[in-house]
Amino acid sequence: MIFKSPNDIPSSEITPESTYLNRRTFIRTAVMAGSVIASGAIYRGLTQPAPAQLAADQGPAATMLEGPEGESVTTFEDITNYNNFYEFSTDKRGVADKARGFVAEPWTVAVTGLCAKPTTFDLDGLARLATPEDRVYRMRCVERWSMVIPWLGVPLAAVLSAVEPLSSAKYVAFTTLYDPSRMPNQKTSILGWPYVEGLRLDEAMHPLTILSTGLYGRPLLPQNGAPLRLVVPWKYGFKGIKSIVKIELVAGEPPTTWNREAPDEYGFYANVNPKVDHPRWSQASERRIGEFGQRDTLPFNGYAEQVAGLYSGMDLRRSF
Repeated sequence: MIFKSPNDIPSSEITPESTYLNRRTFIRTAVMAGSVIASGAIYRGLTQPAPAQLAADQGPAATMLEGPEGESVTTFEDITNYNNFYEFSTDKRGVADKARGFVAEPWTVAVTGLCAKPTTFDLDGLARLATPEDRVYRMRCVERWSMVIPWLGVPLAAVLSAVEPLSSAKYVAFTTLYDPSRMPNQKTSILGWPYVEGLRLDEAMHPLTILSTGLYGRPLLPQNGAPLRLVVPWKYGFKGIKSIVKIELVAGEPPTTWNREAPDEYGFYANVNPKVDHPRWSQASERRIGEFGQRDTLPFNGYAEQVAGLYSGMDLRRSF
């Protein structure tokens, strides 16, 4: 597998230093100052962002950036105000308002199941496992819209390696917080709560897969999944489970919310594929938020070179 060399966009070039000094969100001056170096050769071969181009008066949510292969990074305003997060609202433009009072601190995530060292981590504990890294990734929703997002996070592989998976562990299951007092739409039956997701273990351990704690160099906001969400850039966005409280290593394929709700429409793997349509619409093209017109959808969301080998020999419709 050959990875192309990128030019990094460190979060410190996107936002001023003062926005990420809070240690408990593990976006700290010392961490971020070294993030480009600490990302290492693996990350440098996985994405292709170009250097930030910022006007002096644009402030912390500056948007004059280049994403993968010259694509524009989506604005901070759109990323934080156009959200699918049914725990708060089914209205994409209404999630930010409904989530405004959500408190994401203190927070812990239990990593358990088929492992030698099950551990409950707080956010500082996760930060000690690996240096947070800048990742500029495409994000493609199954609803045919897309963004390019400058994430900050830690490789999921570092978290899983710390608990030492047993040989019987083949999958990883994820669970969102269930607390209707804090997530008001959980009082409805729009979905079966809590939201759950899953990956095969080799997908979870892939260098592209991260647990994100921030974007645009600042902590995640509630509407984006604060304080901890999954990012798997070659899969449809609904795989990116938010506000994670439990990660479990398991032997068999775990249930996932949308596959459970509509198995004829949403598969377990949910890899982006322009040739496999949703039953109710084509997936051949997409609308990039902030742009006019349509883009062609890329196989594996543009990450085929890095991840297609994970599905060698699988039936295409099942793997997508």
